[in-house]
Amino acid sequence: MVKSRSTRIGDWVIVFICVIAILVCLLPVLNIAARSLSTAEALIRNEVFLWPKGFNFSAYETVLSDSKYTWSLAWTAILTVICTIWSLFMTILCAYPLIYDNLKGKKFIIALILFTMYFNAGTIPTYLLLKELHLLNNPLVLIIPNCISVFYVIILRSFLYGIPESLRESAELDGAGPLRILVNVYLPLSTPVLATLALFYAVGRWNGFTDALLYMSDRKYYPIQLLLYNILNSINSIEVATQEGFTTPGLSETIKSATVMFATVPILIVYPWLQRYFISGVTLGAVKG
Repeated sequence: MVKSRSTRIGDWVIVFICVIAILVCLLPVLNIAARSLSTAEALIRNEVFLWPKGFNFSAYETVLSDSKYTWSLAWTAILTVICTIWSLFMTILCAYPLIYDNLKGKKFIIALILFTMYFNAGTIPTYLLLKELHLLNNPLVLIIPNCISVFYVIILRSFLYGIPESLRESAELDGAGPLRILVNVYLPLSTPVLATLALFYAVGRWNGFTDALLYMSDRKYYPIQLLLYNILNSINSIEVATQEGFTTPGLSETIKSATVMFATVPILIVYPWLQRYFISGVTLGAVKG
């Protein structure tokens, strides 16, 4: 099939827009990588853009030799895995019953769930609630409060609702109960959407720091993003700079860049493994039901 001239022009316009979008996303990453591999003197003179000046790995050696960085990175990885598994579990438990038409109070339950999507108590009431639950300065405060997203529940419920009901009826005729139907019928068919939600939950937890900033005072449980937040603000605070071990602005800039790379690269490595599920999971979850 030969494309018309207008179609070819439209294709080139789309390609141009995609290239611009790729550059907008890629250039800042290349700049940070170059800064992390440059000398402090080159950064002070503002000579670094996309290629390192005075190529060296001193910033990475500093990060890897400091236990607070390596532990924060390891703790964030552990926290991300736990939160992703727990969030998927809770999301499945919430979405699965909503596909049954004979569920009593189904409309009220859905309305109640949607209500929490648009309205919340606010920061201060949430803080007071967590205080009463003895979750402040407790690692569980980074897991329990944000373990489920209403939007992701809707996506999963829409996907499950789109699976032919005849499969469930056949399993019921064979004597399978709701739990067995979920495990043997729905979950195996939901791999794309579950992988997509796992990626969403993992990225959200990996990049999250607000909850730790508000509810955690023990530096031992600071996730990597909160540590990075403190580092990025260290140049404006002598006290924080001293705590983080910086002595010169140039050194702090290289450490900042190296820590940004440490905080970014792991989640970028995970994405290609889930990429083949990503588009199909989002699309099917959005249009079914």
